[in-house]
Amino acid sequence: MAEEQTGQEKTEEPTARRLQKAREEGQVPRSKELNTTMVLLLGAVGLLAFGPWMSDRIAAVAELGFSFQRETAFDTRQMFSHLGASLREAALALAPWLALVLFAAFFGPLGVGGWLFSTKAIAPKLNRLNPLSGLKRMFSANSLVELVKSWAKVLVVGLMAWLVLGFYFEDALTLQRKDTEPAIQGAVHIIIWSVIFLCASTALIALVDVPWQIYSHTKKLRMSLQEIKDEYKESEGRPEVKGKIRQLQRQAAQRRMMADVPTADVVITNPTHYSVALKYEAGMMRAPVMVAKGNDQAALKIREIAKEHNVPQMQAPPLARALYTHGRIGEEIPEGLYVAVAQVLAYIYQMDLFVKGRGPKPQRKPDMPIPRDLRVDPDPQE
Repeated sequence: MAEEQTGQEKTEEPTARRLQKAREEGQVPRSKELNTTMVLLLGAVGLLAFGPWMSDRIAAVAELGFSFQRETAFDTRQMFSHLGASLREAALALAPWLALVLFAAFFGPLGVGGWLFSTKAIAPKLNRLNPLSGLKRMFSANSLVELVKSWAKVLVVGLMAWLVLGFYFEDALTLQRKDTEPAIQGAVHIIIWSVIFLCASTALIALVDVPWQIYSHTKKLRMSLQEIKDEYKESEGRPEVKGKIRQLQRQAAQRRMMADVPTADVVITNPTHYSVALKYEAGMMRAPVMVAKGNDQAALKIREIAKEHNVPQMQAPPLARALYTHGRIGEEIPEGLYVAVAQVLAYIYQMDLFVKGRGPKPQRKPDMPIPRDLRVDPDPQE
């Protein structure tokens, strides 16, 4: 559907996010042949390993089941107790083999896809009830592969059975000339090894099925270039959304900056294009700190707030440009501007004393020297 909408072929490998999303939905590569092979093969090996011990225990259970007193047969409580003991012994006899088969059943899926617990995988899907979808699955490439695998399993297992029977044919014929107990042991030996070889033959099918399942799963999740771009936009954030977030962040930062203007000791202006608010606390700060800066409308807003809160303002275009360009809000001013700013703060301090009648009026404005590397050429519009 996505391919029809975008008009692009799905030629790109699935991204990590696409694979993770598919896994959350229960879509992982699975090889039934691998799981079946592990269960059958370990089950057969378990019979070979635990067979003699299991047969002895089961024989003991059978002997226990048929050896009881005549009175016991007419006592219901003793019969149930006898039955319980027989069941316990039988369970203990089969426990090692059943544990091995259970181990194969649980750890078989780890070979391809790994363990997965997903409620979405068992959720009902109405599209599965669509007859057209069912017909499409019936005549799909996957169905054809399953048909080929079924025929291959029949041929491989049949060929292996023919080879095994040919290998043990002479041994099977000699069993009729042996006594009962050796004949039974020989027959069990032939049967168990025949089962092991037949189970091992299914491993050949699994060796082909595992790569096919991985390839089929990856192909199913392939993406078009447009889908990759859309996923990237969704994960990283669409440009318009990110732009809106940045705008809101700038507005919030500007509000915080304007709230700090009343705490400034001086506002240095261009006066039309730039405004920079500085704060300095002797003994507590190593150098003046920039609490706010702005150009155009923001500069005008800084001057208005400074005027409302009686924060001194000084017109010094070269210094304002240098501070605005090289300074950062919340940080100390550049070291090269220490002298110029110190002269401004001293001048403001002297003017404050003069206004309060505590000192003479400053004779002239400070020189405010600016190092060559910190100078900023004026804007042509200034």
